[in-house]
Amino acid sequence: MAEKIDVVGISGSLRAKSLNTALLRIAQTQLPANMTLEITDIGGVPLFNQDLESNLPESVVTLKRKIREADGLLIATPEYNFSIPGVLKNAIDWVSRPVKESALDGKPVALIGAAGISGTIRAQMHFHNIAMFTNMRLLPRPQLYVQQAFQKFDAEGNLTDAATKEKLGQLLVAFAEWIVRWKS
Repeated sequence: MAEKIDVVGISGSLRAKSLNTALLRIAQTQLPANMTLEITDIGGVPLFNQDLESNLPESVVTLKRKIREADGLLIATPEYNFSIPGVLKNAIDWVSRPVKESALDGKPVALIGAAGISGTIRAQMHFHNIAMFTNMRLLPRPQLYVQQAFQKFDAEGNLTDAATKEKLGQLLVAFAEWIVRWKS
């Protein structure tokens, strides 16, 4: 029997009908048999303020604990102004600090994203810099940039594009192998 793998999923979009959050929900149906995925909302995480580090807000404590206890982190990010959304960067800032207590240090991470013409290529490229600095173990490939996402999901947020669903499944299998590699 394969080793059990627990993953936390975070969407960089707070919209109720976010296609990136929908992509995480769809990922829950495409997981390898030994993997679980808990989607965690970052909407309640306040703006980063270093003055609060000595008395962390409860939402930050919870997020840090979930990420620290997880075997891996799956991030679904839209692309805003050629980069990652501020809400996602804010959450990363909180959980990566203080550096000696970072919940991200050595954490296996995979990126997925859904957006317009270019998918989330630039956002994911920007995230590589963040991952490098925070010592995340970012899955190098396969990569998933859902281009023209509005054409690949229905009004209820169901992924209707079979090729994208297959690529998502392949990414999740590779992510499970990546996590096991770093756990050894």
